[in-house]
Amino acid sequence: MPFAATGRPAIAANFGFMAYFLIAGVAWSAQPASIGDAAQATDRIELALSDIQEIEDETEDEAGFEQGLPLPPKLGGALSEESVERRDIPDAEISMDLSLLPEPVRRMRELIVKAAKSGDPEKLRPLLGTGPTATQLSFGAIDSDPIQYLKDVSGDQNGLELLAILLDIFDSGYARLDVDEATEIYIWPYFYTLPLDVLDDRQMVELFRIITAGDLQDMRAFGNYSFYRTGISPDGEWLFFLAGD
Repeated sequence: MPFAATGRPAIAANFGFMAYFLIAGVAWSAQPASIGDAAQATDRIELALSDIQEIEDETEDEAGFEQGLPLPPKLGGALSEESVERRDIPDAEISMDLSLLPEPVRRMRELIVKAAKSGDPEKLRPLLGTGPTATQLSFGAIDSDPIQYLKDVSGDQNGLELLAILLDIFDSGYARLDVDEATEIYIWPYFYTLPLDVLDDRQMVELFRIITAGDLQDMRAFGNYSFYRTGISPDGEWLFFLAGD
């Protein structure tokens, strides 16, 4: 069932069709990168550092952001289906405390937030990466440039809505899944790991900062949050930014 045409109708329209074939949830594969992947990551880091400096110069520093730290390379890549379709995960650790995040995770989150606050989707490019380890933006293949894709699926067609959504979900609590396992991952918002019917009123207020009541009504048909969510590996790899169920 597609999202209701309320709140963010363009986003709903773009992702409603995914309900017929998209898997729910993601986990990442922790296979070591090849020599070629490592070289590619090194080149991307050098490019990213230049763009990140521009972000730092054009936006105000956030509390706790450590300038000059290198962007962590992407070490994961392919997503595994082994742990998909999981909700209400017993061992998921849910927290609002950013100080508990590993430094690479906290740094990547801060870089994404800085880029989103800049109002320029292009600032996300060095953080998305390229090739087989690029951040996953769709369950299907993307034929266009990733930044152009984000603009195309954004309600305003300029990518600004998606930047706002990124800020909204990173303002929520996060869930730590597969703790101390090879597939460990940090997911925002934590609602993605819980059935909607277990959320209390306080959590519902948090949820309504991200979705509309119309979205929620459709999601209740599935029982789970299915709007945008994003994941970062313990090594600071931005694994995915996805919507759909």
